[in-house]
Amino acid sequence: MLSEAKDASELMVDLAYAALYFDDEGMADAVLGLEEDMSALVHEMRSLAMLAVRHPREVDGMSSVLQVVSSIEQIANAAVDISKIVLHHLGIPRALIVDLAQAAEVSHRLVVAEGSHLANRPLRDMELPVAVGMRVVAIQRGRHWLTDVGGDSIVEPGDVLFMRGDPAGIVRLRELAAMERWNPPEPDEAQAPSDLDRAVDTLVEMKNLSEAAIGLAYSALVLHDLSLAREVRSMQERLDGMKVSMQTWVLRAAAEADTAGTDPAGLRGLLHVAEAAEDIGDQARNITSLVLEDEDIHPVLALALGDTDDVVVQVPVAPGSQADDSTLGSLGLAVDPGYHVLAIRRAASYIYNPPRTVRLWVGDELLASGPEEGRDRLAAICGYSMDIDEETGHVELTPVA
Repeated sequence: MLSEAKDASELMVDLAYAALYFDDEGMADAVLGLEEDMSALVHEMRSLAMLAVRHPREVDGMSSVLQVVSSIEQIANAAVDISKIVLHHLGIPRALIVDLAQAAEVSHRLVVAEGSHLANRPLRDMELPVAVGMRVVAIQRGRHWLTDVGGDSIVEPGDVLFMRGDPAGIVRLRELAAMERWNPPEPDEAQAPSDLDRAVDTLVEMKNLSEAAIGLAYSALVLHDLSLAREVRSMQERLDGMKVSMQTWVLRAAAEADTAGTDPAGLRGLLHVAEAAEDIGDQARNITSLVLEDEDIHPVLALALGDTDDVVVQVPVAPGSQADDSTLGSLGLAVDPGYHVLAIRRAASYIYNPPRTVRLWVGDELLASGPEEGRDRLAAICGYSMDIDEETGHVELTPVA
């Protein structure tokens, strides 16, 4: 149930932001539907946690489970707050929609029509990640949700597919599903940045940063990685500062709109999104507090949230290395050395769960998880040799060239 709740909360966040992007009340309603399932899961998990404690010495460990459950619930609540911006028509500036369209990955919702190329076929046969650069993360079938989607899953007419991937693939994807054509938003003509532009840019970075923080927080907890937990804490502190700056720019933009005779009420949605993004960052910090404060962590968390045999490494890209000026797909890190890139730190921003098409440059830092025996190979691909102190576990990277 803990694993299911984690997956559902992440899906809710994806759908909530996608509802903003497409101004799609159907996606926003889907978030509210998932909230009902989440509430039932959370209630049952709390009941089971209390029943599972049979001795006072088990209390501290089980409290860590309840803390993570509470954080997952709050992440889901933040997604609901974002979706209500669409349902209550609070208003989102067009500039935000355009900026969201530039994201490395976006979510999309498809209703499969009878007779379309997607109907009555297993996902494996469609090869959607190759054909359109998007993958199915969940299927809604009537009132039921299928989140454990694999290649053998058969798509039925009337299914609602929730996809994630390259925004360039949306047009072709809708053609395959026999849906009406969709044209991506285009930016306005170039002009000097306004306070509203600064607010929107900051908000998009807050969105990306908060999603990165959550992904890294789960890894820090599962691997009990103190350096990763400190990274999440730093990200949460940045989110707090960015929210203050964003609010200031929104207020200035509202004053400008009022002076120009424009209704500033359409800016309310920006403040709601900022609040939700900060809440998500706060919950990431709350999860990692178990590691930062060296709390007793129940083993069920590692079983539910990840593979404890993996390690997380942070490796920068060196000049002249194999990784320099290469895409993630061409490097094939998932095969050799068997690592999944959680995030790329580029300057002061993060690309969380980057797609295969992302090109790496000198100075990028990979945060990746994989088998301990593959650390040396990953470091070599990035242009370093890795020396590990057996006593302290301290890792030192030495440039090869």
